[in-house]
Amino acid sequence: MEQSVEAMSAIPARMNEAWNRGDATAFFADFAEDAVFADWEGTIHRGREQMIATHQPIFDTVVKGSRLVHGEVLFARIVQPGCGVVHHRMGMVMPGEEEPLPTRYSMQLHVMAWQNDRWEVTALQNSRVLSLDNAMALDSLAATK
Repeated sequence: MEQSVEAMSAIPARMNEAWNRGDATAFFADFAEDAVFADWEGTIHRGREQMIATHQPIFDTVVKGSRLVHGEVLFARIVQPGCGVVHHRMGMVMPGEEEPLPTRYSMQLHVMAWQNDRWEVTALQNSRVLSLDNAMALDSLAATK
């Protein structure tokens, strides 16, 4: 493998395919052993093994049968030799759904390092995409509690 933008940009597609199979080990296969992952709820996961251990039960229950769709790399760049970033967007559909709800889109920022003769994700920030209208609606719901 070579240090190319294309090689970095292929990682999110492999992650989506692994999610769609419900396979946490494959989902985190391109992560460094000591990677850090901030999920869309704001939980910080440290280390590939912890990420796998935390996510496989989720794949087996809460999101079982869900699929990541419309994956799109919006931006990828080698910042300097051995260091790159990939910005990726996708939606999630639950079983029986054809298209993601507007609130089920996420943006991911992957920080990549060239190590072990391949690109590895060293940090991933996964953020839910919310329109201002949806965010205000959530704020009004929270204010009523």
